Amino acid sequence: MKKVFALTLMILAVTTACKKQDPVTGEITPTAPAKATIEEPSGKQCYSYSGNNNFVDLSFNVNSHQEVNGTLSYNYSEKDKNEGILVGNMKGDTLIAEYTFTSEGVSSVREVAFLNRDATFIEGYGETVEANNKITFKDKSKLKFDQKNILSKVDCKE
Repeated sequence: MKKVFALTLMILAVTTACKKQDPVTGEITPTAPAKATIEEPSGKQCYSYSGNNNFVDLSFNVNSHQEVNGTLSYNYSEKDKNEGILVGNMKGDTLIAEYTFTSEGVSSVREVAFLNRDATFIEGYGETVEANNKITFKDKSKLKFDQKNILSKVDCKE
């Protein structure tokens, strides 16, 4: 009995000691997707950020398959405004989508990521690559979610 107790105690100590602790850096790590559940469409959702003469507006619908479609616009101070459509998927608490937008009369496509936390969305950043006239994230597992520009839930404009 003493051997079983000692062995259990050693296993518990090893697993506890091996857990990785993230330093407080102001970044949030997304959680793994939960098991698939049947969810009803959530209707239109709208989020917005404004600060330092910068504005970001995100609005979208999510269907029962967690497919997302909507619009996204950026209006940063001293930069050209860009706005376009968003098509992607919710993967757990993370929205990964293609953003097709127009800026200065030129149409472009780039991948965007937003982490859903406490009725907000936080934009993700990471290393990108260009292929087939699209800019995508090189490794989505290494995305950083910076809490500087948090998009808060707002009433949707009709």
